[in-house]
Amino acid sequence: MQHRRLVIDANILIRAVLGRRVKETLASHAAEVDFFAPEVAFDDAEEHLPAVLTKFNRTAEIEAALALLNQLRSIVAAIPEDAFLNIKDEALARIQRDPDDWPVLAVAMLLDCPIWTEDNDFFGTGVPTWTTDRIGIYLNPPTSG
Repeated sequence: MQHRRLVIDANILIRAVLGRRVKETLASHAAEVDFFAPEVAFDDAEEHLPAVLTKFNRTAEIEAALALLNQLRSIVAAIPEDAFLNIKDEALARIQRDPDDWPVLAVAMLLDCPIWTEDNDFFGTGVPTWTTDRIGIYLNPPTSG
């Protein structure tokens, strides 16, 4: 049986580092779901994590948070831009609000799989999207029989 696949964006990576639910969801489904993110999503998460932690007076946790983000690479495969650059124009044409989101969409288009996000910008792009409060439906499909 082929593994299901799912592309995650930087926001989900940040949630995996800062929270428990997303991190546990990724870990508990890593055996049957292949998780992917464009390399730039890891870069964005790395850039934003210190500011988020500082905002909540958690600066002492920055180093550990960045280390955890790096550990997520063992569960979430980072896809380099050159793997999907050839569909950049098509992805950009589908993104209406934030053109910086094109790499996540392009990886989902390349792999023909849904996106796990909290970002509305992916809705209506022709790629299925799942939010954290609904991701269990995708990750735990009903068994037939």
